Amino acid sequence: MRALAFGATAAVCAAVVVLLGIANPPAPDGVSTDRLGPDTGETIAAYLDRARASLSGTDDSDRWALVSFAGYRPAAALPGLPDGVRVSQALYQVPLPRVAAPLVAVQVPAEATALTRSGTDAAWQLADRRRYAADGTRGAQVLDVSIARLRAGCACSPGLVVRAPLSRLRELAGRPGVRAVQALPADAVAERFAVAPLLPDSADPVAPRPDDGPVPAG
Repeated sequence: MRALAFGATAAVCAAVVVLLGIANPPAPDGVSTDRLGPDTGETIAAYLDRARASLSGTDDSDRWALVSFAGYRPAAALPGLPDGVRVSQALYQVPLPRVAAPLVAVQVPAEATALTRSGTDAAWQLADRRRYAADGTRGAQVLDVSIARLRAGCACSPGLVVRAPLSRLRELAGRPGVRAVQALPADAVAERFAVAPLLPDSADPVAPRPDDGPVPAG
């Protein structure tokens, strides 16, 4: 009898668990497929066309967007965007021939000096990574040269992540030195999308940078 009672109780509990699962389905895991930047294997011309198409439409709500420069810029040259364009991240990747340097995204608060000091902030981020890289290894050497050049104010920013209405983004896309502006849909969520800028010296079609060259001394 006890066995039968236990079995009946277990069956009831299982049914309750199933019902609770139906009434309260698990929350989404937060994975998003939104992405800013060219896909690996995509031609530059195709990406530029896709970026231009993303700016079409009459809806003028704010959008997250990637601004890719025609040439690497120093932090001092980043201010001066049109009114209504809010910079969220400054991107940095030290250009080293045939060396894969890390991409750094620096969060930019809404203050006048934030962009101009973002190169130094990028160097500090890499310095944190450097603590875990063994001396003499290729990874440590790449970090060392990247940190040194960023602290020296190098032209090392390939782009920005911004938020603005489509009308402002179209204005920004027409500015000298801006190679592409790509916007996400209006319902894209902050920090739920990937970013991979079109580098000024990217291969065509887009591919990871070769990593078979010597690391410069500094």
